[in-house]
Amino acid sequence: MTRSRKNGTGKGMVVFVGAGPGDPELLTTRASAAIAGADTVLADPDVSAAVREALLEAHPDLELSIVSGEPAEVAKSAVAGAKAGNVVVRLVAGDPFTSDSVVKEALAVTRTSVAFDVVPGVAVGTAVPAYAGVPLGAGSVHADLRGLDATVEGPDRLAALAAAANGTGSPLVLQAAAEQLTAIAAGLVEGGLSGSTPVVVTTEGTGTAQKSVAAKLAAVAEKSAGLDSLTGSVVVTVGAVVDKRAKLGWWESRPLFGWRVLVPRTKEQAGDMSERLRAYGAVPVEVPTIAVEPPRSPAQMDRAVKGLVTGRYGWIVFTSTNAVRAVREKFTELGLDARAFAGVKVACVGQQTADAVREFGIVPELVPTGEQSSEGLLADFPPYDDVFDPIDRVLLPRADIATETLAAGLKERGWEIDDVTAYRTVRAAPPAAAVREAIKGGGFDAVCFTSSSTVRNLVGIAGKPHARTVVSVIGPATAASAVEFGLRVDVQPETAAVGPLVDALAAFAQARRAEAEGETTK
Repeated sequence: MTRSRKNGTGKGMVVFVGAGPGDPELLTTRASAAIAGADTVLADPDVSAAVREALLEAHPDLELSIVSGEPAEVAKSAVAGAKAGNVVVRLVAGDPFTSDSVVKEALAVTRTSVAFDVVPGVAVGTAVPAYAGVPLGAGSVHADLRGLDATVEGPDRLAALAAAANGTGSPLVLQAAAEQLTAIAAGLVEGGLSGSTPVVVTTEGTGTAQKSVAAKLAAVAEKSAGLDSLTGSVVVTVGAVVDKRAKLGWWESRPLFGWRVLVPRTKEQAGDMSERLRAYGAVPVEVPTIAVEPPRSPAQMDRAVKGLVTGRYGWIVFTSTNAVRAVREKFTELGLDARAFAGVKVACVGQQTADAVREFGIVPELVPTGEQSSEGLLADFPPYDDVFDPIDRVLLPRADIATETLAAGLKERGWEIDDVTAYRTVRAAPPAAAVREAIKGGGFDAVCFTSSSTVRNLVGIAGKPHARTVVSVIGPATAASAVEFGLRVDVQPETAAVGPLVDALAAFAQARRAEAEGETTK
């Protein structure tokens, strides 16, 4: 991949880029563009793993390294890369110029001949409290206390922060390491801040693993606030505004927040489901159970697609998004486009498949009005009429292991069928041992099955999900397969598509939470 040079001269430079607080979706458009144009990315350890993974997925050839140490040494590495003619992105958590050490790095770069640029990011100190449901208002006081020596500069600095909070009534927002919490709280109390001041400590802020613990300042100082399990960097918000979390806690109150949800799909198809699960607060874990491969011989698909062009078919019936993708890929290979469907009616087994067809620029004539399955499609499919149907042949591109229900039903309605293998499904390799143990041992809160093959293959490569795992299925055929393997089906949407499946799981979780809360109030 040829990367663009940010300064337009072909000379190297250093670009300080803010990675935001942790959620990849909070990475700014300009930050994404700067990274896309980089030769090398030097990332802080505090840049979230989710952001790093998202960048490497978007740019597989990106050279990304984790760097730490004294600002002068880090700047020296960045400058060396720039002097070699590279665009070096210095990727830092939050906003670059809110970090004292990054400011020192930038000043070190100014003492060289290397040009630099700055791309601001969403600041950790404002975003994380917002995700914790704390409204900071206009006068909050911010400080980065990571690395603070509690015995040397600590007492004076903490006393100054306590005085600022007492004098203005403004909340304090402090970045720190989890192991510093006791000393920081004790220093604020010693500096004059009341021990009854509300505090919320947030770790993994803005991500689906976010955890916020509320307490009083004195309890944090006395190690009685239940914070012992927290590790790494944390954001500490101190002040009366913390009490508003009960009404404004929007992120951690989402229906699936913190749920680990198993997504057993092909790698190519898992993305949409995982994205929707994250929107509800879940932590999706993708486990490929099947791989989609071309048919062993392309001749049958070649003849079928050419038959579409020559008017051989009156209908084409799509039974999955994989079938749509296989036909599109064959069209691309043969230099064709959606115009080849002129005069051919299109039927789809469900809304998800219909959406894939619409992305191809085609509006399907038939989608089941009732059950979204082969049986539902057959219920609505018209019988062949030699007066109104000039062509009696139907193209049915599908998987090599598909059942005969649909083909048999269409033949009963008087249609001639070209049943064509458009793709093959093969079982994926078993997941890692830790994932297999989590599946069988109840380490997942829910699993989302989108086809009978995902049920069969997951059980085959990893074993049956634990009885306490919520089982959600996309439709009746998948439900039947789950029951066949001894699984209890908890969730099934009215519409057989990924979106409604995840929505139904979220509704199930919300109802369960409401029921639990009702039990605790009795």
